[in-house]
Amino acid sequence: MKSRYRICNWSEYHAALEARGSLTVWIDEGVLSAWKNKQKTGKRGASNTYSDLATETLLTLKTVYRLKLRQTIGFARSLFELMSVELDLPHYSTLSRRAKGLNIDLSVQPAKGARHVVVDSTGVKVYGEGEWKARQHGVSKRRRTGETPNQC
Repeated sequence: MKSRYRICNWSEYHAALEARGSLTVWIDEGVLSAWKNKQKTGKRGASNTYSDLATETLLTLKTVYRLKLRQTIGFARSLFELMSVELDLPHYSTLSRRAKGLNIDLSVQPAKGARHVVVDSTGVKVYGEGEWKARQHGVSKRRRTGETPNQC
């Protein structure tokens, strides 16, 4: 039988449940201009319509939020609508086909706490809470991990 826990502070409990649904997404301007593929393959047939960066971005969102391909397209569409960004999205079958040909590391470690998805000109990155803060604001002077004082 499952043990029951009494909740004493209901306002804090409700605030914690609401915070689980918060989402922040950063997209660099360079990504918006590089969304469509401008390079021609030089081979027979049509070139890819969407860049590798666009495919990588959508596949990373799929992995981070554990979505199916169709759900990923809907999620990205609603994100771009909320951000007032007008970008076309590939069909889910295009994502499936392109995922096989791209060499992308989609192994995302489960994070305790917030996950930050950063899309910039270098690609898509997923950071845990401490990694992203250290990258944005520098390493804290108070806390340095991995260093032990020498007592010799």
